[in-house]
Amino acid sequence: MNIAIKNITINNTIFTLTNQRAAFWKKEKALILSDLHIGKTAHFRKNGIALANQIMKSDLERLSVLIEYFQPEKFIVVGDLLHAGDNSDVDEFCSWRNQYPDLQFYLVEGNHDRLSAKLEKKLCLNFKSESLTIHGFTFIHDFDKILPEFQITGHIHPGVVLNSSVKRIRLACFVQTQNQLLLPAFSEFTGLDTKNIPKGGKFFVFTDSEIHEI
Repeated sequence: MNIAIKNITINNTIFTLTNQRAAFWKKEKALILSDLHIGKTAHFRKNGIALANQIMKSDLERLSVLIEYFQPEKFIVVGDLLHAGDNSDVDEFCSWRNQYPDLQFYLVEGNHDRLSAKLEKKLCLNFKSESLTIHGFTFIHDFDKILPEFQITGHIHPGVVLNSSVKRIRLACFVQTQNQLLLPAFSEFTGLDTKNIPKGGKFFVFTDSEIHEI
């Protein structure tokens, strides 16, 4: 797996975007991502749709490589860690998470994160709330027009369409505006929203090997 990076500056603070659907905040030693949707494949299988759990395994392998690369102390998930509550995929995620006992695990709750007390304990969370503010940056799953701080968000699964002479290409992306950094969905088993993304922003699109601003 190749990790390509792109540094951006927000309010005099450097964030590193990657082509592996995550960002890194060096000052806070924090790996930041959104929309893992753990348990989505198990949910589909439960409802009679045959999907291999290799999809989730691939997401977790990619996450392990990012942890090895950046050596973070914090792991911030900006919502939708889970997809449909507790299931066998969640068990596998918890086994994966137990490999990193010293990594502080922060969950900003998304609309899919319906956690019972039992499930919250099982996930070994260090922090859980609807939002998290660190040094003037607010992490929240969906953008809130009322909040004054710069917001780092997820939820939308942003993407762009690039037109070539041969075909139209859809790529996931980061979007940076004056008051928001919108993260791509970390899981590759998600759709792309190319219509409801913030207006007037910078787009950082990526492939398996590169990341570029367009």
